[in-house]
Amino acid sequence: MSSFISTLVFLCSVAAVTQSSHLTESMCYDWGESSDGTVTVLEGEVGWLSCPLFSHPSVYNYTSTQSAGHNLFWYRLPEGHDLEQPIRSNSSRLSKSRERLWLQPAAAEDSGLYTCMLRNKSSCSKIAMRLKVLRREDLVQDSDCPPPVAASTSSVDIPQLGGWILDCPGLQDVTKMADSDPSVTWYHVTLSGSCYKYPFWNIDRQKKGSSLRFFVMYDTYCGLYFCTVTYQRRGKTLSFTRSINVSTIHPTSLPKEPSILQPVRSRVFPVRQGMEVRLQCRGLFPSLESLWKIWWTVDGKTLDELSDHRFSNINSQVKYYKGDRTEESLLVIQDFGSADLKRQYNCSVRNSRGFETRSAQLKEDVSLPSVELGCGLGVTLVLMLLLFVVYHVFWLELLLIYRSWFGSDERHTDDKEYDVYISYARNSEDEQFVLSTLRTVLENELGYSVCIFDRDSLPGGTITDETLSFVARSRRVLVVLSPGYATQGSQALLELKAGIDGMALSGDLRVILVQFKPVRWQGWVRELRRARVALALVQWQGDKSSELTSRFWKRLRVELPVRRVSPRAEEEEGNSKELMRLHSQNSTNSQTGLITDSNKNPKKVFNCAV
Repeated sequence: MSSFISTLVFLCSVAAVTQSSHLTESMCYDWGESSDGTVTVLEGEVGWLSCPLFSHPSVYNYTSTQSAGHNLFWYRLPEGHDLEQPIRSNSSRLSKSRERLWLQPAAAEDSGLYTCMLRNKSSCSKIAMRLKVLRREDLVQDSDCPPPVAASTSSVDIPQLGGWILDCPGLQDVTKMADSDPSVTWYHVTLSGSCYKYPFWNIDRQKKGSSLRFFVMYDTYCGLYFCTVTYQRRGKTLSFTRSINVSTIHPTSLPKEPSILQPVRSRVFPVRQGMEVRLQCRGLFPSLESLWKIWWTVDGKTLDELSDHRFSNINSQVKYYKGDRTEESLLVIQDFGSADLKRQYNCSVRNSRGFETRSAQLKEDVSLPSVELGCGLGVTLVLMLLLFVVYHVFWLELLLIYRSWFGSDERHTDDKEYDVYISYARNSEDEQFVLSTLRTVLENELGYSVCIFDRDSLPGGTITDETLSFVARSRRVLVVLSPGYATQGSQALLELKAGIDGMALSGDLRVILVQFKPVRWQGWVRELRRARVALALVQWQGDKSSELTSRFWKRLRVELPVRRVSPRAEEEEGNSKELMRLHSQNSTNSQTGLITDSNKNPKKVFNCAV
């Protein structure tokens, strides 16, 4: 724009020099084709072309140029032709009015390149524009509402809840040439696509003469408005249609001073030396017909005043709503240095109503060893995963190792005689499993002292008292479960009840369930059903459990007392207990004449004294 004005000023000076030189012929400066784009007109409607030379009245004004002896001439280059043709003003269809060329009406052959030339004896300037006449059959129209329109759409912003008078573009110029007052028909296409012809459905919009008056503006009144102007000229009925995009803006009663949204007053920008730094500034400009500006200053100087090319800014629009615009300005600093940390950075906004500035606080961001932290975290996670897998697979072994190192030997804290008391069903199969498997491994391999009622009980005692005594002198009660456990009389049940009662009362006795054979839930006795949640259950799996390293024996060792003595000491202690038991049994047999059968069931024999 500035280049255009400077060029025109230059031409004026050239014209003065030329006039002083008394040149008989003048050179015409050609501005080329106008950048405003192609003017479109609908065939059969009124259209006009405005000379772009008068788009800046400060340079070219029609009245001043006429007084200076300049004349405006129009030329047309039809499509498909190479030679310009002058336009005669005496045509009934084509006419000139001040800086405009009127087509009343436009025809299809009017399409082409039009040139307006402003010249006098000493100077000349010309510029071209393109006209396109659209045929009506080229416009797809489903109905008469809205009417077809070829011209570009203008825009109007109306304050919300305010009043406004909407005029049809070009109406005032037509009124001067019309033989009678023109008539205007209004149409409204809502944002939802519905089309209405005046009169509308409400009283807030009324037609006043040829204008449309808004008494109160609401959001529902937004949309496209079409105005069709009809008038008489030289016995012909002429018309044209224009479209206006109507939008609402915030009321004028609201504050219109600009404000800074970012950075907030407590915002601190972390920066790193040697890196690119971007400082963000966002400003809110309320709807107002005035110039606005958002910019950065560094140490009180704008970026244009700085000699340091490392500083640049990027401006963009973030949001536009009802006339209020949110603009963003990014201050980009390349290769940020330690000296830049001491500078003062201010973001400012301004319009005709006010001004605001805000300082950006910078703080050097201490770089963390991200690679080292990432590697350390990765190694930690891998180790945790490995430990989880190892514990999940070898938790029994780890628990046994922990117990062997840190577990306490219960023999040093109590005065009980036996480590394990075995309770089982009195049948051949269970007895074979107890005597040949459990007892053998527990006593010979693991070094536990085992109490078996049928083996260790003394003759002549009461079964109930002996059972209660054995259970009370044991640290664990091992219950071997099988389908016949609860059906073999009261001996097994008595042992189970004694173990559960001792476990509940004293707390130094624990009951361990060994499932020798599968037992259905219905086959469990009431005592087992009640105490099942608190009792450990170890399952015997046949040949898979026969090895000492099997899961069965590891699981059983976890539930048994911790033994932290050497094997030799365990052997000597076992031999001592066995000798004491045999000595006590022999002493009793010699006094009562006890005879033991092959199954080791005691029978009392009384001697007859002579």
